[in-house]
Amino acid sequence: MKRLAFAVVAILMGFFAGLVMTGRLHRAPAGEVAAAAQPGGGDQAAAPAGAGARAAAGLPDFTAVADRAVGAVTNISSAQVVRSSNSPFANDPFFRYFFGDDMDLFGGRDRREASLGSGVVVSSDGYILTNNHVVGSDTAEITVALADKRELRADLVGTDPYTDIALLKVRATGLPTIPWGDSSRLKVAEWVLAIGNPFQLNQTVTLGIVSAVGRANVGVAAYEDFIQTDAAINPGNSGGALINARGELVGINTAIYSQSGGYQGVGFAVPSNLARRVMTDLIRYGEVRRGSLGYLQVREMNESLAQQLGLPAAKGVLVERMARDSAAYDAGIRPGDVIVSFNRKSVEDSGQLLRLIADSPIGSSVTVGAYRDGRMIELKAQVGAMRQRTTARR
Repeated sequence: MKRLAFAVVAILMGFFAGLVMTGRLHRAPAGEVAAAAQPGGGDQAAAPAGAGARAAAGLPDFTAVADRAVGAVTNISSAQVVRSSNSPFANDPFFRYFFGDDMDLFGGRDRREASLGSGVVVSSDGYILTNNHVVGSDTAEITVALADKRELRADLVGTDPYTDIALLKVRATGLPTIPWGDSSRLKVAEWVLAIGNPFQLNQTVTLGIVSAVGRANVGVAAYEDFIQTDAAINPGNSGGALINARGELVGINTAIYSQSGGYQGVGFAVPSNLARRVMTDLIRYGEVRRGSLGYLQVREMNESLAQQLGLPAAKGVLVERMARDSAAYDAGIRPGDVIVSFNRKSVEDSGQLLRLIADSPIGSSVTVGAYRDGRMIELKAQVGAMRQRTTARR
């Protein structure tokens, strides 16, 4: 009987011990169970588990890319002296009608206006790209603060108000640069980083994606072909770098769409291919050379207008007015024509037509496709030089 009682007690003890161990295993986190299964303890197993979670989440690591790029982004400050009137009626439209902008009879004073922004070093010998609205007029004093804390006086090589691009030059060598990228290869939803100095917070990096490409009719510049991104761009970011996942410069941050003045997820950058072309022309010619067909006033098409004109689709732009001494008039284009193609490329809106004309080599011949009186016609036009306002100072 003693042996039987001992055996029963031993069995019961084993049964309860099994219940206890089973309960602990059920309550233990999966990471502890995995660690227990590996020789050497939990520390060795925890790192691969964390790396696997990051990989599963699809979060890229841009630390090396940002580390290489931030050194080539500068802080730019410009200051200019603006004369203002002491007249209490300076803003009164009635007095301005009679006296115009000359209100010196009341006396005046000079005040210093400053603007802040960012810039991108694009050559080791000191060329820096930024925005035209950052540097202001050609009378501004421009200072560039480099990533190594040096502050240098900058010369304004030239500006292009049509794209809101300006080119500066500092007297320095061996500067860090960001390699050029091909902005025409950007895809929607591709990762990008915006680097700049928002609110004077130097070398700030924000992450986002390309929201759209070829964005026009934004109202920022006359020539618009923007990259839209949701990477945070705030005041002070203007002129900074937009780079891709390979650390290549694909855009110059230019503007934000905001109802509050701050970041709302919609930012715009000038594509690097366009900025590079502007820079090359400013260095070579002191201005940006663009094609032109003369003065054309066009109107966007819609379904109602297309039906009135008897067109098969609401595509192209309607010519409303034009100059008689223009290349377009010499080519046979007339008010009422609906331009639907330019050099065999479909025309979707007025902004695109402007870009196609401006990008055409001066002196070249182009083919313009248009609807007139319900039938399709093709006309040959000679591209002239655009008259534009640029600033150049050496």
